Amino acid sequence: MPKTNAPPDDYIERLQNAIRQLNHCESRYIETVTVSESVRSFQHNTNWQGNVAVFEICGHPKAQRAYAWSCPLLNQKIRYVVVLEIPPVNSPQAAVQAAITAQIVDGTFRR
Repeated sequence: MPKTNAPPDDYIERLQNAIRQLNHCESRYIETVTVSESVRSFQHNTNWQGNVAVFEICGHPKAQRAYAWSCPLLNQKIRYVVVLEIPPVNSPQAAVQAAITAQIVDGTFRR
């Protein structure tokens, strides 16, 4: 997995706030990894590429890591995505796959 330069501290803080709000645990930034994923759904091919921040988390009963990133929404707001490292999620790539699958299932996935 290609690693990237560390993102700005305020971005990391926003991701840490999302982890805290969604999972009620504290986190420590480890690294950022660039992920490319090709998604095929309903006869559409979509390529997703983005930077996924990897965090060590403490205080969660099942997970020791979290993967987080942000996505712009149509209304100029930002959606923060947090996926915990709970099997079968064991990497940033698997976290992206899980998030996309969940969005396809709930109807919020946008090409």
